[in-house]
Amino acid sequence: MSLGNFPSSSIRFVGWTRSEIDTPCLCLDLAAFESNLKSVASRVSAAGKHWRPHAKCHKSPEIALRCLEQGAIGITCAKVSEAEVFASAGIKDLLIAHLPVGAGRVRRLAELCRSAAPIVTCDHYVQAAELSAECVRLGVRCRALVELNIGMNRTGVRPGRDARELAHGIQRLPGLQLVGIMGYEGHAMSLTDPIEKRDCIDAALGILSHARDLYRKNGLCCDIVSAGGTGSLQQALLCPALTEVQAGGAIFGDPYYLQMPDVQGLTSALTLLTTVVSRPSYDCAVLDAGLKAMTADKQMPIVKGWDDARIQRLSAEHTVLELGPSSRELRIGDQVELVVGYSDLTTMLHDEFLCFRGNRLEAVWPISARGKFI
Repeated sequence: MSLGNFPSSSIRFVGWTRSEIDTPCLCLDLAAFESNLKSVASRVSAAGKHWRPHAKCHKSPEIALRCLEQGAIGITCAKVSEAEVFASAGIKDLLIAHLPVGAGRVRRLAELCRSAAPIVTCDHYVQAAELSAECVRLGVRCRALVELNIGMNRTGVRPGRDARELAHGIQRLPGLQLVGIMGYEGHAMSLTDPIEKRDCIDAALGILSHARDLYRKNGLCCDIVSAGGTGSLQQALLCPALTEVQAGGAIFGDPYYLQMPDVQGLTSALTLLTTVVSRPSYDCAVLDAGLKAMTADKQMPIVKGWDDARIQRLSAEHTVLELGPSSRELRIGDQVELVVGYSDLTTMLHDEFLCFRGNRLEAVWPISARGKFI
């Protein structure tokens, strides 16, 4: 008997080995995951910062709770619907990084304030005013950060006068509590030259440092200064102004991050277990999983355990491998693990993590917040 596709009852198969499990399935190496988790938590603590890891890479309350056990003060999530899932699991301190726009989203955010302690980000007065009105209607209060554009050129208010005026506006609104600022230095993470990368991160975080000083000078609360992704964590921890970092993907040690300058001390923990279903030629093998089970965006998956096998192409349901002298030993029915290149866009395709200790399935953790887009 094999595991098969039973996402709601896979826990019954705890204790089984990989070879007994039908593929494709998303696997988490617990030893590597726990090592990454402790490494990041200890580095953040040693730097005197708080850790509020982003949950977009896992969308799992089980993993979020383990981050809290290692010292995280809360989590960061993208959407209100995600925050609702984590709040229902008992996680109360929730930074919602997506801007609060839309009547339904604003209503749900205000309602969330009854059972949790969310923090919202705003880059325009309109967003804040609509949330304020809903909070007043429900008799609740919501914490708010001003999001600044520190070089990503996506969302965020312009630093300087605009950021100051927005903060004054939020501070005057009933139902809201201004608590600080946030920025994202994502534009610097993938720079390949180490010196250029460090300079770019320093410049971006310098904007936040200046904004913090400006807020304090003008009597504006700036207790929280939030930034710092996995690809920029090492440099972000050196910034005196930051009070917390959001690096979340580090827990999985994605190859996407590991190839970046200054990303060290992590081990890849997330793999997709697949099976060879065809051997059309001596130097080619076809696996039973493709783009519906893993992303090729940002970073191609890596074949684990076969150094001379590489992914030639992916289609919806298949992966074609080009085989070298050693990997030509692969036969139909053999299992092949693919190291997930970028977890953020892969976990969202699955219902659960199959968590292995060595070769034994130790736990099954639901990816409960997948599909939460509001």
